Amino acid sequence: MAIHWKIKSFDSLTVHELYDLLQLRSEIFVVEQNCVYLDLDGKDKVALHLIGEFENKIVAHARLFKAGISFDNASIGRVTVSAAYRDRKWGHELMQQAIAGIQLNFGESKITIGAQLYLKNFYESHGFIQTSEMYLEDDIPHIEMVRE
Repeated sequence: MAIHWKIKSFDSLTVHELYDLLQLRSEIFVVEQNCVYLDLDGKDKVALHLIGEFENKIVAHARLFKAGISFDNASIGRVTVSAAYRDRKWGHELMQQAIAGIQLNFGESKITIGAQLYLKNFYESHGFIQTSEMYLEDDIPHIEMVRE
């Protein structure tokens, strides 16, 4: 069975979808990575939400932004795949869908991300190139990366 992808604006998310995607992000960014930070940064309201569902459960999510919100270019953020499904390599599908979603919805091809350093090779496999030195964000090493 395949994962089902959809893109929704904040206002079109159901209460259940919003709860489930915030729960998924908390499981990964707060619990799994043992990082106390404020996930609810106000940007969800202006993002498009790429959602991956499998067996009626949200198992993957990313936020898509037009240029000027997170970076000067369009951007992708809060890239998440449930730990229980990472063996299926859905992170690659998620990034392909996110890049296509940016191009389709914003007409942008240049995309900037703030990537966790340990995922550098993963993002390079999707055409991103490191454009900054390492920096700490919430005590986690990050780098800025751009895809032309």
